[in-house]
Amino acid sequence: MSDTIEFELVSPERLLVSEAVEMVVVPGSEGDFGVLGGHAPTVSSVRAGVIAVYEHGAVTARFFVAGGFAEVTPERCTVLADDAVPMGEIDRAAVEGTLPDLRDDVAAARDEVEKDAAEKALAIAEAKLAAVNAPVY
Repeated sequence: MSDTIEFELVSPERLLVSEAVEMVVVPGSEGDFGVLGGHAPTVSSVRAGVIAVYEHGAVTARFFVAGGFAEVTPERCTVLADDAVPMGEIDRAAVEGTLPDLRDDVAAARDEVEKDAAEKALAIAEAKLAAVNAPVY
């Protein structure tokens, strides 16, 4: 087993991370999973949550992702995120300020497509707020 794994986090706008790390914890759709060098090949959907990057046994970076997919090989973990942002760039007050409008959008939806889109946007904002409030593990 290798001491590191190559980790890449990619959003539609940019490449956020491309480096060798000790471990990555990804918010998979079935629960969080840790990835170390030598991990079994895996493909997983990613739910809205926080990716934690570890070095020397401690979290060194955290990123909020709004969903996506992860592909893991023994040498690499690649996350293709629908949207991703470093946790330090999230403004709690701004996220809190969007919640009433997003709830209004859900209530005002005229059809199922609009309602589904509004509910998804609300769920992502709520997950972002939960991530900001959660302790680092």
